[in-house]
Amino acid sequence: MLPPSAFDVEAATDTQAITFIEKFTVNGVSARRSKAPAVSTGLATYASSDMFKSPGLDKPKAKRWDDILNQESQTRQSSSLKAASQLLKTPGLISLGGGLPSSTVFPFEHLEIKIPKPPNFSESETKESGSVVRAGKHDAAEGKSIYDIHIAFNYGQATGSAQLLRFVTEHTEIVHRPPYQDWQCTLTVGSTSAFEMALRMFSNRGDYMMTEEYSFCTALETASPLGVRCLGIKMDEEGLLPSHMDDILSNWSESERGAKKPFLLYAVPTGQNPTGATQSAQRRREIYAVSQKHDLYILEDEPYYFLQMQPYTGPSAPDVPPPSSHEAFLEALVPSLLSMDTDGRVMRMDSFSKVIAPGMRTGWITASAQIVERINRHAEVSTQMPSGVSQLVLFKLLDETWGHAGYLDWLIWMRLEYTRKRDNIVHACERFLPREVASWVAPEAGMFHWIKVDWRKHPLIKQGKEVQLLELEEKIWRAGVDSGVLTAKGSWFRAEGDGGEDMFFRTTFAAAGEKDVVEAVKRFGEGLRVEFGLNENNGGVNGKVNGHSGEETKGLSNGT
Repeated sequence: MLPPSAFDVEAATDTQAITFIEKFTVNGVSARRSKAPAVSTGLATYASSDMFKSPGLDKPKAKRWDDILNQESQTRQSSSLKAASQLLKTPGLISLGGGLPSSTVFPFEHLEIKIPKPPNFSESETKESGSVVRAGKHDAAEGKSIYDIHIAFNYGQATGSAQLLRFVTEHTEIVHRPPYQDWQCTLTVGSTSAFEMALRMFSNRGDYMMTEEYSFCTALETASPLGVRCLGIKMDEEGLLPSHMDDILSNWSESERGAKKPFLLYAVPTGQNPTGATQSAQRRREIYAVSQKHDLYILEDEPYYFLQMQPYTGPSAPDVPPPSSHEAFLEALVPSLLSMDTDGRVMRMDSFSKVIAPGMRTGWITASAQIVERINRHAEVSTQMPSGVSQLVLFKLLDETWGHAGYLDWLIWMRLEYTRKRDNIVHACERFLPREVASWVAPEAGMFHWIKVDWRKHPLIKQGKEVQLLELEEKIWRAGVDSGVLTAKGSWFRAEGDGGEDMFFRTTFAAAGEKDVVEAVKRFGEGLRVEFGLNENNGGVNGKVNGHSGEETKGLSNGT
């Protein structure tokens, strides 16, 4: 296991309020918990991040967002049943008021899972030496745990269980340290659901939402039936361009656009889907400054944040040494927009989908108390709460077994795994793609490799034929399919639904085995050569892309 961070926190002796000096770290978790009230083990008990985070009394309070909350959100009231369930913790109270079934009729006595034992995280090591963790039905009553089947498998609060909410709140403070006082977390059933709730809170039909010119297609498809129009912001190798966003907003004409000035920005800052672009710290500061200037609210979607990788060094260069400690790992991460958010204008969406498993359908948001409260009112009458089975499994894994230190160890291991996967696909591109027409930038994070194809060099264009970009895209994509490889068309991700000016194909290196990835890239290259009439020997030399190394091609892959 990697050593813990070198710095720590100091706690006051008051059991209800703890004052923390400097920043909260892994080493400070035990001290904080020992001074705080015990987590309730009752059914459907109320919980809030305020129970688990530092009070931050020296920090400013968040700006209020009453002016952009729509009528649907403003008229949501607390669930009567959820509110009444808060009384269940009253000593001696016998409840005849709720609709919670008795766990005596749950057909589960215990649950066992086998999990990795840090630092041996690989599938083979887990099979050989992993730990079997058991959750019984009445572990809390028997003093074996603070969370069990009796609690987790019953109804709960929209915030999620106190047990898991405590962990993600602590994790958020350790990693991001939000710089305003009244931030909170609440659990979700994943970022897609959280995003849909946010649109339903903030937007009205006909409103514009700004996003990257190539954006997550599910987000676009979520916005469309709600009547929210997407406005694409130009991109370079670091993601969306704040200067273009500022220019659009500064010159907005309601009469020409037929809509009021946009106030909502949706972005995937790290390992962006589909382009793989990662915003630098400076780029994020510039985006936040433009957002302050135009009073924007930011939806920061970060499923790939912890899939940041080691710098790409090329096929023959030595690897960059991995982070030597938890502190070094956290320092290596690009600062989040949440960590810069002094106004409470960011709703950050986190998910366990990419770092644990997507079938968990569990994530969380971090935002100001006002926004979290509105999200919870929505969840009470829709998703209700994340799966209790998933929450129990995640609690047993993250809190009770690994702890924060073990989870950071896991995230470091994931960083190195994805670095290896990324290097494999980039090396394959350098070997097999025709440099005359294909270019790319090695991604710094995420799961996706974005390949630009110079469609203007296609024989039909050279012959002066009238052919549209989307027609050629389909032709080239089909050539890949005919060669035995499936990619995703760049046009599928266009925020404004047009074809754009350049042609891209999204590939992913996350799921397929390394040999299969190499073979797929080889087949894609063969399809390109056939489609562009290139012979096998025109591919350039190893390690070069159109005559440039991987680092030298930055800017080529996004039309810059």
